[in-house]
Amino acid sequence: MIDIDSLLFSHGLPGSFEDYLDRYADEVGDAVNTFIPKASHPDTDAYLYGPLTSYSRNGGKRHRPLICFVAARAVGGNANRALSAAAAIEHFHTAALVHDDIADDAQLRRGEPCLHLSQGLGLAINMGDLGLTLVNGTVAKDPTLEPELKVRLITELIDMTRRTIEGQALDIGWARDGRYDLTTDDYLLMATHKTAHYSGAVPLAIGAIAGGGTDAEVEGLRSFGLETGLAFQIQDDVLNLVGDAASTQKGFRDDITEGKRTLVVVHALQSLGDADRDRLISLLSSRVRDEARLDEAVALLQKEGSVEYARTYAENLTSIAKVRILDVLEPSPYRDLLVSMADFFVHRLK
Repeated sequence: MIDIDSLLFSHGLPGSFEDYLDRYADEVGDAVNTFIPKASHPDTDAYLYGPLTSYSRNGGKRHRPLICFVAARAVGGNANRALSAAAAIEHFHTAALVHDDIADDAQLRRGEPCLHLSQGLGLAINMGDLGLTLVNGTVAKDPTLEPELKVRLITELIDMTRRTIEGQALDIGWARDGRYDLTTDDYLLMATHKTAHYSGAVPLAIGAIAGGGTDAEVEGLRSFGLETGLAFQIQDDVLNLVGDAASTQKGFRDDITEGKRTLVVVHALQSLGDADRDRLISLLSSRVRDEARLDEAVALLQKEGSVEYARTYAENLTSIAKVRILDVLEPSPYRDLLVSMADFFVHRLK
């Protein structure tokens, strides 16, 4: 097994969370992908393991496993104890993206055609299913972990999976039923379940558990991860609308095409006059792709300050989270890196 603790922490920490991601994303991705099984037949490799591995290699910034390792260190533990669980979360992320793109009829992921377009719908579903099997299997087969710790980590992963699926059900169901009567609380619950648990709370909690943290440390990091993970999703929604199109590896403004109920949309629908509200609903319901109508939708979303409202909401979440982390953890470079993470989540440009 790769000595991830020495790889990341034997030469000191980078000055910022963004530097940490940039320095280690590829190496951690390689470590995560060692948990993908080897094919027993050449065709199995061609139709399953090979494409899934290639998809995972184009895996973005790997922030979920990387924060898992920081959490283990922040409570005084060794990051190697968290490796199999961190890999499990990352493979869950892969599976969720594959299935999410199918549900949304998306075109691009990480700057490349979605897996269901490049490999076909049936094989893409199957690859996503494989990713889900790795969620618990990686931990169950880890020879370095005690049985009691395996049970605790797997329980976390099971709960994470259920919550994410619940959030996805709300997101898809609201779109299917043409629901535009949603409140801010509705959106926050959906996004917390769909994204914040597996993108923030569970990686940090699992890292602390694997690192031998106290219950107070585990739960404090979990809460910090819920707040910053929700801010991450809100910022993702904002960037999809008004970010740099050239740097957006997921299709730029495809949240409009897919009629996503984001915090920006929910606020706009509550704030716009009747005529503008009806026009925005028409655009969100029509799967628009042409630039002029996408621009019109964004203009409506900006008209009553809804984009700025979402940005401010995310910034307030991170402010609360940073106070929380200072109360939970002893001073250390690892705590400082997590504070930097909170800022990065809301100030990143892609």
